[in-house]
Amino acid sequence: MTRRARYGLVVSLVLAACPAPEQPTAADASSGTTDPAGTSTGPVGPVGPDDGTSEEGPDPSTSTDAALLPCNGHAELCARPFDQVVFPGTHNSHSATEAGFPVFNANQGRGIAQQLDDGVRVMLIDVYPDPADPDTVLMCHGSCDFASTPHLEGLAAITDFLVAHPREVLTIIYEDHVAVQQLAEDFAATGASALTFVHPEGQPWPTLGEMIDADARLVVTAESGGPPPPWVHHVWDEAWDTPYGPMQPEDLSCALNRGSADNDLFLMNHWVNTELNLPSAENAELVNAAAVLQARALECQRQWSHPPNFVVVDFYERGDLFAVVDALNGL
Repeated sequence: MTRRARYGLVVSLVLAACPAPEQPTAADASSGTTDPAGTSTGPVGPVGPDDGTSEEGPDPSTSTDAALLPCNGHAELCARPFDQVVFPGTHNSHSATEAGFPVFNANQGRGIAQQLDDGVRVMLIDVYPDPADPDTVLMCHGSCDFASTPHLEGLAAITDFLVAHPREVLTIIYEDHVAVQQLAEDFAATGASALTFVHPEGQPWPTLGEMIDADARLVVTAESGGPPPPWVHHVWDEAWDTPYGPMQPEDLSCALNRGSADNDLFLMNHWVNTELNLPSAENAELVNAAAVLQARALECQRQWSHPPNFVVVDFYERGDLFAVVDALNGL
Protein backbone atom coordinates (compact mmCIF):
# COMPACT_ATOMS: atom_id res chain seq x y z
CA MET A 1 0.00 0.00 0.00
CA THR A 2 1.41 3.43 -0.92
CA ARG A 3 2.05 6.09 1.73
CA ARG A 4 -0.84 8.23 0.47
CA ALA A 5 -3.17 5.26 0.32
CA ARG A 6 -2.21 4.34 3.86
CA TYR A 7 -2.85 7.91 4.97
CA GLY A 8 -6.17 7.93 3.16
CA LEU A 9 -7.23 4.83 5.07
CA VAL A 10 -6.18 6.40 8.35
CA VAL A 11 -8.00 9.62 7.50
CA SER A 12 -11.18 7.71 6.75
CA LEU A 13 -10.97 5.86 10.04
CA VAL A 14 -10.22 8.96 12.05
CA LEU A 15 -12.87 11.07 10.36
CA ALA A 16 -15.41 8.39 11.10
CA ALA A 17 -14.45 8.65 14.75
CA CYS A 18 -14.52 12.46 14.75
CA PRO A 19 -17.95 13.87 13.87
CA ALA A 20 -18.49 17.60 14.24
CA PRO A 21 -18.39 18.06 18.01
CA GLU A 22 -20.60 19.85 20.41
CA GLN A 23 -18.61 22.36 22.43
CA PRO A 24 -17.43 20.56 25.59
CA THR A 25 -17.54 22.42 28.86
CA ALA A 26 -14.66 22.85 31.27
CA ALA A 27 -16.44 20.36 33.53
CA ASP A 28 -16.38 17.79 30.72
CA ALA A 29 -12.61 18.07 30.37
CA SER A 30 -11.97 17.79 34.09
CA SER A 31 -14.52 15.08 34.88
CA GLY A 32 -13.77 12.95 31.84
CA THR A 33 -17.40 12.55 30.81
CA THR A 34 -17.07 13.11 27.06
CA ASP A 35 -14.46 14.21 24.56
CA PRO A 36 -15.17 16.35 21.46
CA ALA A 37 -16.06 13.21 19.52
CA GLY A 38 -18.75 12.35 22.07
CA THR A 39 -16.81 9.32 23.28
CA SER A 40 -16.76 8.37 26.93
CA THR A 41 -13.27 9.02 28.21
CA GLY A 42 -11.19 9.34 31.34
CA PRO A 43 -10.10 12.66 32.81
CA VAL A 44 -8.01 14.81 30.49
CA GLY A 45 -4.86 15.88 32.24
CA PRO A 46 -1.52 14.62 33.51
CA VAL A 47 -0.27 11.19 32.68
CA GLY A 48 0.21 9.84 36.19
CA PRO A 49 3.20 7.95 37.51
CA ASP A 50 1.41 4.61 37.05
CA ASP A 51 2.58 3.54 33.59
CA GLY A 52 1.12 0.06 33.94
CA THR A 53 4.24 -1.46 35.48
CA SER A 54 3.42 -0.91 39.17
CA GLU A 55 2.77 -3.85 41.48
CA GLU A 56 -0.97 -3.25 41.29
CA GLY A 57 -0.99 -2.75 37.50
CA PRO A 58 -0.83 -5.25 34.63
CA ASP A 59 1.92 -7.85 34.62
CA PRO A 60 4.06 -7.12 31.52
CA SER A 61 5.34 -10.71 31.55
CA THR A 62 2.13 -11.98 29.96
CA SER A 63 1.18 -11.19 26.38
CA THR A 64 -2.41 -10.33 27.35
CA ASP A 65 -1.30 -7.83 29.99
CA ALA A 66 1.44 -6.43 27.74
CA ALA A 67 -1.21 -5.53 25.18
CA LEU A 68 -2.91 -3.38 27.84
CA LEU A 69 0.15 -1.26 28.59
CA PRO A 70 -0.33 2.33 27.40
CA CYS A 71 1.72 4.23 24.87
CA ASN A 72 1.48 7.97 25.48
CA GLY A 73 -1.38 7.22 27.82
CA HIS A 74 -3.42 4.95 25.53
CA ALA A 75 -3.00 1.27 24.72
CA GLU A 76 -4.76 1.94 21.41
CA LEU A 77 -1.78 4.00 20.21
CA CYS A 78 0.85 1.30 20.71
CA ALA A 79 0.32 -0.38 17.33
CA ARG A 80 0.06 2.91 15.45
CA PRO A 81 3.09 4.23 13.49
CA PHE A 82 4.55 7.49 14.79
CA ASP A 83 3.55 9.36 11.63
CA GLN A 84 -0.10 8.36 12.08
CA VAL A 85 -0.43 9.66 15.65
CA VAL A 86 -1.61 13.15 16.63
CA PHE A 87 0.41 14.73 19.47
CA PRO A 88 -0.41 17.82 21.60
CA GLY A 89 2.29 20.49 21.43
CA THR A 90 3.33 23.90 22.67
CA HIS A 91 4.82 26.82 20.75
CA ASN A 92 7.88 28.35 22.45
CA SER A 93 7.51 25.81 25.21
CA HIS A 94 10.31 27.39 27.23
CA SER A 95 8.88 30.93 27.04
CA ALA A 96 6.60 30.70 30.07
CA THR A 97 5.73 33.23 32.76
CA GLU A 98 6.35 30.49 35.32
CA ALA A 99 9.95 30.32 34.00
CA GLY A 100 10.45 34.08 34.40
CA PHE A 101 9.59 35.27 30.90
CA PRO A 102 7.76 38.61 30.82
CA VAL A 103 4.07 38.67 30.04
CA PHE A 104 4.55 40.56 26.77
CA ASN A 105 6.60 37.77 25.12
CA ALA A 106 5.61 34.63 27.02
CA ASN A 107 3.75 32.05 24.93
CA GLN A 108 2.91 29.78 27.84
CA GLY A 109 1.94 30.15 31.47
CA ARG A 110 3.44 26.91 32.77
CA GLY A 111 7.03 25.73 32.46
CA ILE A 112 8.44 22.71 30.66
CA ALA A 113 8.22 20.27 33.59
CA GLN A 114 4.57 21.10 34.24
CA GLN A 115 3.73 20.92 30.55
CA LEU A 116 5.09 17.37 30.42
CA ASP A 117 3.14 16.38 33.52
CA ASP A 118 -0.01 17.83 31.96
CA GLY A 119 0.37 15.80 28.75
CA VAL A 120 2.29 17.95 26.25
CA ARG A 121 4.30 15.68 23.92
CA VAL A 122 5.69 18.10 21.30
CA MET A 123 7.85 21.08 22.26
CA LEU A 124 8.97 23.94 20.02
CA ILE A 125 12.09 25.41 21.63
CA ASP A 126 14.30 28.32 20.51
CA VAL A 127 18.01 28.09 21.38
CA TYR A 128 20.66 30.82 21.21
CA PRO A 129 24.25 31.27 22.35
CA ASP A 130 24.69 33.00 25.69
CA PRO A 131 25.89 36.57 24.89
CA ALA A 132 28.21 36.38 27.90
CA ASP A 133 29.50 32.89 27.12
CA PRO A 134 28.97 31.68 23.53
CA ASP A 135 29.77 28.10 24.58
CA THR A 136 26.59 28.04 26.69
CA VAL A 137 23.21 27.45 25.06
CA LEU A 138 20.20 29.44 26.28
CA MET A 139 16.49 29.12 25.59
CA CYS A 140 15.17 32.57 24.66
CA HIS A 141 12.25 34.14 22.84
CA GLY A 142 13.67 36.85 20.64
CA SER A 143 16.38 38.73 22.49
CA CYS A 144 17.97 36.86 25.39
CA ASP A 145 18.07 40.24 27.17
CA PHE A 146 14.33 39.91 27.90
CA ALA A 147 14.65 36.55 29.62
CA SER A 148 16.44 33.24 29.22
CA THR A 149 16.77 29.79 30.72
CA PRO A 150 19.77 27.47 30.30
CA HIS A 151 19.09 24.82 27.69
CA LEU A 152 20.66 22.27 30.02
CA GLU A 153 17.95 23.03 32.57
CA GLY A 154 15.08 22.49 30.15
CA LEU A 155 16.65 19.38 28.63
CA ALA A 156 17.26 17.93 32.10
CA ALA A 157 13.55 18.33 32.89
CA ILE A 158 12.69 16.51 29.66
CA THR A 159 15.18 13.71 30.37
CA ASP A 160 13.98 13.27 33.94
CA PHE A 161 10.40 13.01 32.72
CA LEU A 162 11.21 10.39 30.08
CA VAL A 163 13.20 8.31 32.57
CA ALA A 164 10.35 8.46 35.08
CA HIS A 165 7.72 7.68 32.41
CA PRO A 166 9.17 4.89 30.23
CA ARG A 167 6.06 4.56 28.07
CA GLU A 168 6.01 8.12 26.75
CA VAL A 169 7.30 9.36 23.35
CA LEU A 170 8.27 13.02 22.97
CA THR A 171 9.30 15.28 20.05
CA ILE A 172 11.44 18.44 20.18
CA ILE A 173 11.49 20.89 17.26
CA TYR A 174 14.33 23.37 17.70
CA GLU A 175 14.54 26.83 16.20
CA ASP A 176 18.30 26.51 16.38
CA HIS A 177 20.62 29.52 16.43
CA VAL A 178 23.54 27.44 17.73
CA ALA A 179 25.70 24.73 16.20
CA VAL A 180 24.31 21.20 16.32
CA GLN A 181 27.44 20.12 18.19
CA GLN A 182 26.55 22.47 21.04
CA LEU A 183 23.13 20.83 21.31
CA ALA A 184 24.77 17.40 21.21
CA GLU A 185 27.02 18.34 24.12
CA ASP A 186 24.00 19.24 26.24
CA PHE A 187 22.30 15.98 25.24
CA ALA A 188 25.39 14.05 26.33
CA ALA A 189 25.60 15.97 29.62
CA THR A 190 21.98 15.24 30.56
CA GLY A 191 21.89 11.67 29.26
CA ALA A 192 19.17 12.62 26.78
CA SER A 193 21.20 11.30 23.84
CA ALA A 194 20.68 7.74 25.12
CA LEU A 195 16.93 8.15 24.62
CA THR A 196 17.00 9.58 21.09
CA PHE A 197 15.46 8.00 18.01
CA VAL A 198 17.14 7.81 14.60
CA HIS A 199 14.86 7.79 11.54
CA PRO A 200 16.75 6.38 8.54
CA GLU A 201 15.97 8.33 5.38
CA GLY A 202 13.16 6.80 3.37
CA GLN A 203 12.28 4.18 5.98
CA PRO A 204 8.79 3.81 7.45
CA TRP A 205 8.26 5.08 10.97
CA PRO A 206 8.00 2.46 13.71
CA THR A 207 4.98 2.19 15.97
CA LEU A 208 4.93 3.92 19.32
CA GLY A 209 5.16 0.50 20.93
CA GLU A 210 8.31 -0.33 18.97
CA MET A 211 9.92 2.98 19.92
CA ILE A 212 9.08 2.34 23.56
CA ASP A 213 10.41 -1.23 23.44
CA ALA A 214 13.67 0.08 21.98
CA ASP A 215 13.77 2.93 24.55
CA ALA A 216 14.28 5.33 21.63
CA ARG A 217 11.53 7.73 22.65
CA LEU A 218 12.89 11.22 21.96
CA VAL A 219 12.54 12.49 18.38
CA VAL A 220 14.86 15.49 17.89
CA THR A 221 14.51 17.85 14.94
CA ALA A 222 16.00 21.24 14.05
CA GLU A 223 14.87 23.94 11.64
CA SER A 224 18.39 24.85 10.47
CA GLY A 225 20.75 22.06 11.48
CA GLY A 226 20.76 18.35 10.83
CA PRO A 227 22.92 15.26 11.20
CA PRO A 228 25.48 14.41 12.41
CA PRO A 229 24.79 13.15 14.99
CA PRO A 230 22.23 10.94 13.25
CA TRP A 231 19.51 11.59 15.82
CA VAL A 232 19.35 15.32 14.96
CA HIS A 233 16.94 15.41 12.02
CA HIS A 234 16.49 18.44 9.78
CA VAL A 235 12.81 19.00 10.41
CA TRP A 236 11.94 20.13 6.88
CA ASP A 237 13.29 16.84 5.52
CA GLU A 238 10.78 15.05 7.74
CA ALA A 239 7.80 17.42 7.98
CA TRP A 240 5.86 20.34 6.55
CA ASP A 241 3.90 23.02 8.37
CA THR A 242 1.15 25.61 8.05
CA PRO A 243 1.66 29.39 8.21
CA TYR A 244 2.03 30.80 11.71
CA GLY A 245 1.42 34.02 13.61
CA PRO A 246 -1.76 35.49 12.11
CA MET A 247 -3.39 38.33 14.04
CA GLN A 248 -6.99 37.30 13.37
CA PRO A 249 -8.53 33.84 13.92
CA GLU A 250 -10.06 33.89 10.44
CA ASP A 251 -6.55 34.10 8.98
CA LEU A 252 -5.53 30.67 10.29
CA SER A 253 -4.74 28.64 7.18
CA CYS A 254 -3.97 25.07 6.13
CA ALA A 255 -1.70 26.27 3.30
CA LEU A 256 1.79 24.85 2.87
CA ASN A 257 4.42 26.97 4.60
CA ARG A 258 7.76 25.13 5.00
CA GLY A 259 8.89 21.66 3.98
CA SER A 260 7.23 19.38 1.47
CA ALA A 261 3.79 17.78 1.68
CA ASP A 262 5.49 14.59 0.47
CA ASN A 263 7.17 14.34 3.88
CA ASP A 264 5.78 12.05 6.56
CA LEU A 265 4.96 14.51 9.36
CA PHE A 266 2.54 17.44 9.45
CA LEU A 267 2.91 20.36 11.90
CA MET A 268 -0.19 22.50 12.40
CA ASN A 269 0.76 25.88 13.90
CA HIS A 270 -2.30 27.12 15.76
CA TRP A 271 -1.98 30.44 17.55
CA VAL A 272 -3.11 34.02 16.97
CA ASN A 273 -0.99 37.00 18.01
CA THR A 274 -2.05 40.50 18.99
CA GLU A 275 -2.03 43.40 16.55
CA LEU A 276 1.47 44.13 17.88
CA ASN A 277 2.47 40.59 16.85
CA LEU A 278 2.86 39.51 20.48
CA PRO A 279 1.49 36.38 22.20
CA SER A 280 -2.11 36.59 23.37
CA ALA A 281 -3.62 34.48 26.13
CA GLU A 282 -7.04 35.89 25.25
CA ASN A 283 -6.74 34.75 21.63
CA ALA A 284 -5.55 31.34 22.83
CA GLU A 285 -8.71 31.03 24.90
CA LEU A 286 -10.69 31.54 21.71
CA VAL A 287 -8.80 29.44 19.17
CA ASN A 288 -7.92 26.56 21.54
CA ALA A 289 -11.62 25.89 22.13
CA ALA A 290 -12.77 22.57 20.68
CA ALA A 291 -15.18 24.17 18.20
CA VAL A 292 -12.31 26.10 16.56
CA LEU A 293 -9.30 23.83 17.08
CA GLN A 294 -10.92 20.58 16.01
CA ALA A 295 -12.67 22.15 13.04
CA ARG A 296 -9.39 23.51 11.71
CA ALA A 297 -7.52 20.26 12.34
CA LEU A 298 -10.15 18.30 10.45
CA GLU A 299 -10.11 20.80 7.59
CA CYS A 300 -6.31 20.56 7.32
CA GLN A 301 -6.58 16.78 7.47
CA ARG A 302 -9.09 16.76 4.63
CA GLN A 303 -7.01 19.15 2.57
CA TRP A 304 -3.80 17.13 2.85
CA SER A 305 -5.23 13.60 3.33
CA HIS A 306 -2.98 13.41 6.36
CA PRO A 307 -3.62 13.94 10.06
CA PRO A 308 -1.83 16.91 11.65
CA ASN A 309 0.74 15.01 13.70
CA PHE A 310 1.79 18.00 15.78
CA VAL A 311 -1.02 20.28 16.97
CA VAL A 312 0.88 23.20 18.49
CA VAL A 313 -0.70 26.04 20.47
CA ASP A 314 0.02 28.97 22.77
CA PHE A 315 -1.22 28.85 26.39
CA TYR A 316 -2.13 25.18 26.12
CA GLU A 317 -3.85 25.20 29.50
CA ARG A 318 -6.59 27.37 28.02
CA GLY A 319 -9.13 25.56 25.86
CA ASP A 320 -9.43 21.93 24.86
CA LEU A 321 -6.12 20.85 23.32
CA PHE A 322 -5.91 17.42 24.94
CA ALA A 323 -9.54 16.51 24.37
CA VAL A 324 -9.28 17.51 20.70
CA VAL A 325 -6.08 15.48 20.20
CA ASP A 326 -7.76 12.43 21.72
CA ALA A 327 -10.70 12.87 19.36
CA LEU A 328 -8.41 13.23 16.35
CA ASN A 329 -6.72 10.00 17.43
CA GLY A 330 -10.13 8.30 17.52
CA LEU A 331 -9.96 7.75 21.29
